[in-house]
Amino acid sequence: QVQLVESGGGLVQPGGSLRLSCAASGSIFSINAMGWYRQAPGKQRELVASITSTGSTYYLDSVKGRFTVSRDNAKNTVFLQMNSLKPEDTAVYYCNAALKSTRYSGSDDYWGQGTQVTVSS
Repeated sequence: QVQLVESGGGLVQPGGSLRLSCAASGSIFSINAMGWYRQAPGKQRELVASITSTGSTYYLDSVKGRFTVSRDNAKNTVFLQMNSLKPEDTAVYYCNAALKSTRYSGSDDYWGQGTQVTVSS
């Protein structure tokens, strides 16, 4: 079994900052990409940022320059530093990991439970 546990969401004023964390635990052989998705009410889930095991990153255009994704491979943890937050960043943020449970298994996607981020004055 694999678990992804998120932390760090909350309420923040526009222009403020939050840092999300997500730790993967359980039967893990290797983790390829880890990332963050978000889903706002009435909208589809979208990929916000991701990072591979070698450090290659991807960012949604609307968060470039404001959000930074990083990871600690030794601790199977991914972070999302969110600065200059805007009301349109309000959503439930989900951690995702593409990982192999054993040397011989294929790569599967695992999800965290989601953490609410609300940007409002």
